[in-house]
Amino acid sequence: MRHTPANGPSQRQLRVGEELRHALAAILMRGELHDPDLAGVSITVSEVRPSPDMKHATVFVTTLTGAGMEKVLPALRRAAPFLRGQVARAVRLRYTPQLSFQADTSFDYAQKINTLMHQDVVARDLSDDKDTDDDDGA
Repeated sequence: MRHTPANGPSQRQLRVGEELRHALAAILMRGELHDPDLAGVSITVSEVRPSPDMKHATVFVTTLTGAGMEKVLPALRRAAPFLRGQVARAVRLRYTPQLSFQADTSFDYAQKINTLMHQDVVARDLSDDKDTDDDDGA
């Protein structure tokens, strides 16, 4: 079965994305980038999404604190050719994908949902649902 946007990424895309993520995380952890904007910044590579043809990959990153992305993203974009070369040495692929870096906002979204779930109004509604469930013959 061929990949279509409706069925999501192929098994190969997922596997290659995970290999690229591990390789990039190792490169960043070793501190091989000598950019002043990246000095002392701990970067997490949360996901890598290769395109179906494996020629491009979107790398989702965030900092450990979530702050400073306005300096980190341009620095990573400047370092993309170097990082691509390092990835080519670490991961055996026919073509090493072009890397494009984006901020990972999933952690911010999860925090927002967590904050909403702990509001008094939501907690009251959830406790009302439990009372109703208990009265239904449970």
